[in-house]
Amino acid sequence: MPDTQLLPFAFICFTSFFTLTNPLGTMPVFLTMTNGMDNAQRAAIVKRATIISFVTLIAFTLLGQFLFSFFGISANGFRIAAGIIILKIGYDMLQARYSHTKLKDEEIKTYAEDISITPLSIPLLCGPGAIANGIMLMDTAVTWELKGILIGTIALIYLLTYFILRASTRLVKLIGETGNNVMMRLMGLLLMVIAVECFVAGVRPIVISILESAN
Repeated sequence: MPDTQLLPFAFICFTSFFTLTNPLGTMPVFLTMTNGMDNAQRAAIVKRATIISFVTLIAFTLLGQFLFSFFGISANGFRIAAGIIILKIGYDMLQARYSHTKLKDEEIKTYAEDISITPLSIPLLCGPGAIANGIMLMDTAVTWELKGILIGTIALIYLLTYFILRASTRLVKLIGETGNNVMMRLMGLLLMVIAVECFVAGVRPIVISILESAN
């Protein structure tokens, strides 16, 4: 397959997953949940959270087609639903909201002993938007080269997420609140564009089928 097809797909995979995983936006939440912990404890939490997120997302990405067949879901219908979900997440990011998951003080205490699973891994680092995006892109990846790029990109994203969260205390001071808000707005805008493309890709075949059947 020529690079002209591989590179755009790799770009879409990287930008969409990095935006949906949103490690930069997760940093303030992570620092709040691990307040009072030393570097070793934080490192262990980050390592476990990224591994769990990677395994979960890969599982849904690979088994997405089986779930379609089992529940009788069409790929086009899923694209429409995924587009709506991703559009909502992108809109929240465009408003510079750190996360679509709101954590209360009592919830932080509840999750204190195992925050690496909930809420850090699921739903912060591996939420419904990332899962929907993985299933949608796997349906689009019709060759082994594209499937390899998709899986490799997911692995790269969580590797970057690991290093970003490990360096979160330094990055928050370096980027600053204003810089983080600007970056989130740009990512949110890009994510909304991807969501619209996803929605249109799902609606177009349905509309064409309706028009053809009417004629």
